[in-house]
Amino acid sequence: MKDFLHKYNFKNVFLYFPIFLFSVFIVLFLLTYSLSFYLNRYQILKSPVKPESDFMYPIIKTEFVPQISAKGAIIMDAQSKIVLYSKNPDIRFSTASTTKIMTAIVGLEHFNGTDILTVKNATSEGVVLGFFEGQTFSFESLLYAMLLPSANDAALAIADNYPGGVTAFVSKMNEKTKDFNLSNTHYGDASGLFDQQNYTTPFDLARLASFSVQNEKLKRTVSTKEKVITDATGTNVYYLNNLNKLLGIDGVTGIKTGYTEEAGQVLVTSKEEKGKTIIIVVMGSEDRFADTQKLLNLVNNNLTYLPIHP
Repeated sequence: MKDFLHKYNFKNVFLYFPIFLFSVFIVLFLLTYSLSFYLNRYQILKSPVKPESDFMYPIIKTEFVPQISAKGAIIMDAQSKIVLYSKNPDIRFSTASTTKIMTAIVGLEHFNGTDILTVKNATSEGVVLGFFEGQTFSFESLLYAMLLPSANDAALAIADNYPGGVTAFVSKMNEKTKDFNLSNTHYGDASGLFDQQNYTTPFDLARLASFSVQNEKLKRTVSTKEKVITDATGTNVYYLNNLNKLLGIDGVTGIKTGYTEEAGQVLVTSKEEKGKTIIIVVMGSEDRFADTQKLLNLVNNNLTYLPIHP
């Protein structure tokens, strides 16, 4: 009897042992899969933004409140987008001719400097150089005409020659606001004449300027005090002067003036300080150059940069 039981039990063990092993395998597989799923879902991922080892955090050493007439103003570090000073930074103002900063960005993305553009619609509205229909210019010449004396007929010629004309060009300008995360900015034309449709905030305008000065062609253009251009035939000569009176003073390198009755005086300024670029914006000003000079005094030899280690 004992031999029978022993033989019977041995046979049962032999029969069920593979089933037991398979069950263990299934359990281990499920545990491994569950653990892998959990780890993949809840693991701490590396930042998608590569930290800059040389990032420096700007700080104003000695603070004081400048008395300015501008209704809105801001000082921003171009690299970090850190705001060093602000006055009503998120209130919307008319952009006036600072609109042409975005016009330049869109134009530079599409045209080469040597491309020949035709004046399709002559205009006498606002500041113009007196271009006439059918006249031709290189894109580079129109860029200088638009950014130095702020010629509206140059801005219109650039927009007219864009595929789809002015409508498509302005649509592209508004598309770029999303690329630059300018949530309070809108454009209605390429020159800045439509006050109700062209608006931005000091914060948005400073962000736009900080991106624009990364373009070497644009940066070189707005830093030019005087320029002589001709049309494509060389027949008509135009002497251009930069409207920015602060250019070359206290490290100022650009970038754009603006004015309409509704907007008041507007000025976007780029300044080099300790190898860094500082952006200054004044909007709705009674004296844009005096206001900007006061803001320049706030940062002149008054910034320190703290290293931030990734």
